[in-house]
Amino acid sequence: MIQPDTIKLLRECDAGIKMGIASIEDVEDRVESDDFRKALHKCKRDHQDLQSQIQRALSDFQDQGKDPNLIAKGMSKMKTNLKLSLEPTDSAIAELMTDGCDMGIKSLSRYLNQYEAADERTKDIAKKLIKQEEDLAANLRQYL
Repeated sequence: MIQPDTIKLLRECDAGIKMGIASIEDVEDRVESDDFRKALHKCKRDHQDLQSQIQRALSDFQDQGKDPNLIAKGMSKMKTNLKLSLEPTDSAIAELMTDGCDMGIKSLSRYLNQYEAADERTKDIAKKLIKQEEDLAANLRQYL
């Protein structure tokens, strides 16, 4: 029997990873430092690899996944554009990205606890995504 928690957790991972990729794409062309840009590209590739796993798992359940909340996505884009129009620096980008990582980590951790009946494969995917967000935030501290 399919656990509803498994599908729900996969959907939240799907929405979160889409939000993360979109956030990187919003700032990657504005980054000055080559090392910073490389860190963003690595995270984006890692997210895309994990996104493929999520899509395969959702497909196994004949589920289309979930897009990020439009209001949250719109507010994030507005905040990014406003902040970078006032302060177009790597430091400002690092701050925005770190804040986004922190929100993602909190949300995914909450969903991981909320959907505790999800299968272990799906929990592992969520944990990998949390780890990717933690690693990016740690890597970006040097640019704050």
